[in-house]
This record gives sequence, C-alpha cells and structure tokens, in this order.
Amino acid sequence: MILRTLSALGAIALLLAGSAPRVALAAPQSTRRTPVVDAVERLRPSVVNISAEELIVLRPDPFFQDFFGRFMQPHHRQYKRTSLGSGVIVRADGYVVTNAHVVARGDRITVTLADEREFEATLVGTDDHADLAVLRIEGRDLPHATFGPSHDLMIGESVIAIGNPFGFSHTVTTGVISATGRSLRLDERTYFDFIQTDASINPGNSGGPLLNIHGELIGINTAIWGRAENIGFAIPAERAARVVQELIEHGQVRVGRVGVLVQDLTPALAAALETTATRGVVVRGVDLGSPAEAAGVKVGDIVGTLDGQTVRDRAEFDERIATAGVGATMVLGVHRGEDRLDLTLVATAFSDEQIDDLGWRRLGLRVKESPRTQSVSISKVRERTHAARAGIEPGDLLLAVQQRPCETLLAYREAIGRLQRSGPISIVVRRGSATYRVTLPGDQ
Repeated sequence: MILRTLSALGAIALLLAGSAPRVALAAPQSTRRTPVVDAVERLRPSVVNISAEELIVLRPDPFFQDFFGRFMQPHHRQYKRTSLGSGVIVRADGYVVTNAHVVARGDRITVTLADEREFEATLVGTDDHADLAVLRIEGRDLPHATFGPSHDLMIGESVIAIGNPFGFSHTVTTGVISATGRSLRLDERTYFDFIQTDASINPGNSGGPLLNIHGELIGINTAIWGRAENIGFAIPAERAARVVQELIEHGQVRVGRVGVLVQDLTPALAAALETTATRGVVVRGVDLGSPAEAAGVKVGDIVGTLDGQTVRDRAEFDERIATAGVGATMVLGVHRGEDRLDLTLVATAFSDEQIDDLGWRRLGLRVKESPRTQSVSISKVRERTHAARAGIEPGDLLLAVQQRPCETLLAYREAIGRLQRSGPISIVVRRGSATYRVTLPGDQ
C-alpha cells in the first residue's frame, strides 16, 4: 500500500510539473562485458551437474531373521540415497573430473550438461588420497576445459567458481585467492597444498572448476570451512592434472617411489648438526637405487623446502611425497653444512616386489590374494616382530591398512605404497568371526 501511494504521488508531481517521466537508456553490452563475463561464457558449458545414486538395503537383525524366518519370508527394506555435486569436462571425448567423495558408493551416476542433456556415467577411477575421480560419458566434441597453470598463483588474484550449490545449476561466484599451500585436516587426515579462496563455495560445488580471470582451469573446488563464511579450498590444477592423467591411463594413481626416510628437525638435533636451520626434516635413510640416491640426497641433509614450499615437519613431507605419482618431478631445497642445494628427483614406479618387500619391512607380513573369498590373507609373519607378538598368524585375513580396505592384492599394494615412511600403522585382521584392530610401530 505504501509503495502504491508513493508511486501515485510521484506521477501527480510529474504531471503538475508538466514534464513526462524520463526513461534511462540501458548501457550497451559492450561496456558491461568484463573478463569475468567472457570467461564464464566460454567455460560454463563444460561444467556439469553430477548425481550419484546409492541403493541402501536395511537388513533385519540376524536374531529376528532366524526366529521369524521359520514362519515368514524375511523382509528387506531399501531406499535410494542421492548425493549431488559438480564436475568439469576436461576432454572432448567425455572425460569428467569431480571429487571422489561426490561419487563415493554411487551405484548409478548421472551427468547433466548445461544444455540439460543427461548421460549415465562410467567411473574410470578414483584417488581418495587426492579426493579426485574421473568419469566417462559417451559423447563427441563435447565442450571442455583444459588445465591451466597453478604454480604461479598470486594472493589477491581474481578467481571464478562455477558449480551447482544446493542444486542451483551452474551458479557463478567470484572472489580472490586468499592463500596458497594451505593444509586442511579432514576425517583424521591432513591434506596439503590447497588453494584457499573467498569465492563462495557451498555444498554442491564440490568437484566444480575454479578459474582465473582468463578462464583457465586453475583448481578443482573441494571443501569449505564449515565454521566460517567464504573460506573454500581447491586442489591446484597442476596436481589435479597429474592425478587425472594417471586415472585415465591406468585406472588408479600409481604410487611414486622416492626412497628417502626423514625425521623431524628438533632444536636438539639442529644443535648436534650445527645448523642454523630452524624448520625442515633431516634425512636419516636413503634407499639404494632410489630416485633420492640418484639425485644426490645424503643422510644428514636437512630438507627445508619441497618444490619451493617450506617443509614444516615429517608428517607433511611424507604426505606430500605420497601424493606424487609416477613421473612427478620434485625439487628438494637442502641444507648440507654451509651449502644450500636444490636437488631434483623424479619419482619412479614401485615394482610389485619392492612393494611386497616394503610390507615385509614395515608390517612384518607377507600376504596373498584369495579370489574365492575376495580377500587378502596373511601367508607369513616375520618372527620377533610386533605383528608376531600381537598373535597374528598365517591364514588370518588382512582387511585394511591405515583405514584403506584391502580386498585385493592390488588394493593392498596401493595401501602399502601410500604409507608414510615412519610412524605407527593401523591394520584390521579377521580370524573366523572375530575382527581385531592392531597398531604396529611401523619402524621395524
């Protein structure tokens, strides 16, 4: 009512003044077109909505099933659970990148394009370590983005996020890069080397692209900080590109072998080594024939930086090394006495024998695959190890290593390759109907 009254009074005033209302002319599009508009128009068609559908079956309690099963057919209730996320097409022949957590446990995955075409997707591979997944849809000459540079990102640089927050398809938000090289602890794991941005990222944005002002794909949006607003994180494009290439070519990320064992640089150790370095890790072992040995890494070296970023402690160093796939090039910034050296090494592939030997050294176990039961069983336990003292015996089933399921020998080897080079290791063992969790020192 108030708005109508004001409008009427305005019209009367104009008539009394003897002048007609003036209509403002719209500014031409050419003056409103910005680099953001150009980038969005070019890349928006490559952004997709991802729906992962999981069938949940609720089975009755075994006691009631046994009791009532004698009188009636047991009833299994079931329902479908759907998770929504975003993704980006990175190749014209239908390869789509998203987050692993978006498609986790999805029995049916649907990809919807900006033009509303729908495709049923095939899961090519996932890497939970990097939280990345690759899907494949049947299509040709599809709109797609290509990975751009992420090594030279600038704090304050403008960025664009596109995704499907809360199901609102192809939502565009803008912001700046708040920080690079961020660490993020999620689900009892620490992830390293994230891009932090204040571009609004909400549930449903996961897996979507982060673009620079030129429309180049510089990151894959992954997580938000739930206790604050406008704190989002993205996986750098160059790291994501390595993972995606591995998944497309091999269906998994082959663990890179570096061959260096380190420990934290403590004040006491720094004094003993007579170094002025206050941060980093100290090399305490180099594997023979490893990339580290070939690069000239020596016991006693202090690694202060990895690829130009400060190394804070052993956990961070091991985690970043573990994310390096086969063929990844790394530069270690080393203090050696008075000298400062940059040592370049290239991660190589573990052979099956090297992985099995690593499991023998770290766990004190040999394993074999049991295809009939879809499990990995323990074939040998090394004497006088913590595993032997814990009562683990040949014939026990090895279900998981560091919370990574080991249903196949391939999965076991991947879990062993992902182990940090030192520190305790948790394994899950089953004998008959009993399941045990055992923590091994890991430095055997």
